[in-house]
Amino acid sequence: MKITNPVLTGFYADPSMLRVGDTYYIANSTFDWWPGVQLHESKDMVHWMPLSGAIGETRLADLRGNPSSGGVWAPDLSYADGLFWLVFSDVKIVNGAFKDVTNYLITAEDIHGPWSDPIRLNGVGFDASLFHDDDGRKYLVQQTWDHREYKHAFHGITLTEYDPVAKCMLPETARTIWNGTDVKLVEGPHLYKVNGWYYLFCAEGGTVWTHQESVARSRTLDAMSFEGAPNNPFITNFDTPRSPLQKQGHGALVDTPSGEWYYASLCARPWHHETESVSDPRGWCTLGRETSIQKVEWDENGWPYVVGGHGGQLEVEAPKDAIETPPVPRDQHDDFESDKLDLRWNTLRVPFGPEMGSVGGGSLRLNGQGSLCNLFDLSLVARRWQAFDFDAETAVSFNPKTYQAMAGLTNYYNDSHWSWVFVTYDEDRKIRVIEVAQCDRGVYTSFLRENAVPVPEDVERVWLRTKVRTQWYTYEYSFDGADWHELPVRLDAKILSDDYVNQTYGGFFTGAFVGLAAVDYSGYGEVATFDHFDYREL
Repeated sequence: MKITNPVLTGFYADPSMLRVGDTYYIANSTFDWWPGVQLHESKDMVHWMPLSGAIGETRLADLRGNPSSGGVWAPDLSYADGLFWLVFSDVKIVNGAFKDVTNYLITAEDIHGPWSDPIRLNGVGFDASLFHDDDGRKYLVQQTWDHREYKHAFHGITLTEYDPVAKCMLPETARTIWNGTDVKLVEGPHLYKVNGWYYLFCAEGGTVWTHQESVARSRTLDAMSFEGAPNNPFITNFDTPRSPLQKQGHGALVDTPSGEWYYASLCARPWHHETESVSDPRGWCTLGRETSIQKVEWDENGWPYVVGGHGGQLEVEAPKDAIETPPVPRDQHDDFESDKLDLRWNTLRVPFGPEMGSVGGGSLRLNGQGSLCNLFDLSLVARRWQAFDFDAETAVSFNPKTYQAMAGLTNYYNDSHWSWVFVTYDEDRKIRVIEVAQCDRGVYTSFLRENAVPVPEDVERVWLRTKVRTQWYTYEYSFDGADWHELPVRLDAKILSDDYVNQTYGGFFTGAFVGLAAVDYSGYGEVATFDHFDYREL
């Protein structure tokens, strides 16, 4: 079998990979999307089965009002003492001098939960991970944040002992163990003990084109005792600009039962407009930061290296002892018969509940709340883009009596970068109409205006569809589900990419989603009823 990269397509960033027995697990960052910490499992590293998010209850995290790309950063999944241990950061500020963050620890006997109430650890820095030493002691390893303008903000890797009995940190034990290389921005630390050496894997260079993973090691956990590998960077695509995989780094090391080694990291796949250079800009990654897995071996001096070179490979030999895992189709048809949302659906900052709407019996009913710019009260149910080319379709019943009420199909990155096709009310013509609008860097544009498409009075349901074709995407409508009409708007997909958002905003860590939304900022809660959703990759 072959591992084909990326193994998790679409927005699956900052993977923490773990093996327990013959089963591998990956935990990914979810930022402001709910549920928090996406989990997958596999027995072959080739096919991955999605599990429910670990943070599925508000008692575990309060993300309401978090900024876009704040929230749950860089979860760390480990296993010791018969428990799964999950450390995650909740970041409340993404721009400016400060990164207000709280790191939490939850545990469970089973990967499916239930998870314990969170233990507040500290706020020293984000990207915290838990290391279980073979003498039974436990340590939190983390990026360290420095707000002072005359210092570098990424102030080394701090190690602090954790007392599992008292369930608290021991701050008096804190020490800096490594400052990283001259690439700077050292973050995402994971610590391992192999053949008597402590190996520290860290991301550097920022999670953009300069991203890389570096390795250091030490015989002890003393302050500043770690020495960087002579063959650093361990993995990077900074010097492989034509590789389909870019931005690799920030990940985790795992061994197989038979003693092979693999490394899971984030990656991204850029595309270009025909008029653009292939090197500047390097491209637009609308699928966000995905997950790749590379094979790892060790040299004669005990340093790890990526098989095939530090740029990584698209195809990697699967573990020799792999147990075949059934593939999971990415296409989705949802007729909303269940009273629970499918695992592929996500909401922003809070779980789906009565304030947002209800599901079951053949429909998803969304209560109109705040606009798609709202960080508190938002009725949006969405799933990741997982392919560059796909169609997504729905049908909505909606009878607004004000232009302040809208419902439809959206392509969404964050509160400042999104578009949608929707049904609303034209008070001048006193009819329902179909409109297309976009929010680009916070600037809102209505494309159809006085040419918005009238909805006939006898039409109850309006079918809406989006066609995404890598560089561009369009919207269509139908009044019977058979005869479709393309709306005269072609939108640039790059606006829904990390790379575009990064030009003006420091929170650029997620990826494009497609989904269903209802807005009624008049405050009267007009309800939109969706009877199906289809997502089909081409």
